[in-house]
Amino acid sequence: MGIGGRERAWVRGAQGGDVSSLEALFRHHWPNAYRAAYLVVHDAAAAEDIAQEGFLAAVRNLDRFDYRRPFGPWLHRIVVNRAIDWARARSLRAEAGDQAVAGIAAPEEARLAEGVLEAIRSLSPEHRAVIVLRHLLEYTPGEIARLLDLPRGTVNSRLRRALDDLGERLGDER
Repeated sequence: MGIGGRERAWVRGAQGGDVSSLEALFRHHWPNAYRAAYLVVHDAAAAEDIAQEGFLAAVRNLDRFDYRRPFGPWLHRIVVNRAIDWARARSLRAEAGDQAVAGIAAPEEARLAEGVLEAIRSLSPEHRAVIVLRHLLEYTPGEIARLLDLPRGTVNSRLRRALDDLGERLGDER
């Protein structure tokens, strides 16, 4: 049975209350859920909380999930939207004079050039989210539009603006 078939079985099992199915879903999807949250918020502790809360929200709403569809994109939509909300709230707190919690290095930072990470960090949460989904989690623009409930043109525009901004910030480092 391929991953799609196993995933559908895990979702059906989790919908029926099977703990081992729920654990299998968690183990399979945790790395990318955490990675997506971290790359949007750049705070390891917050990313862990966001990914966990997103997973719990997904589990609580499994009765509304169509098991014939992939679970990963549905979970990523929940996690990325929560990460965007957290990043916006942090920006508002910072503007109000509250100190944001310093980020803790994540394993992804060891693999990505620090200049690129710094440039991604400087993007708005909305632009950061589309860059993470497109170039790090490899969703298509159409999939991103469905995940974030945005028109595809908006996704394409955000991607173009974010890439242009990254290009300007990185200069010759590209």
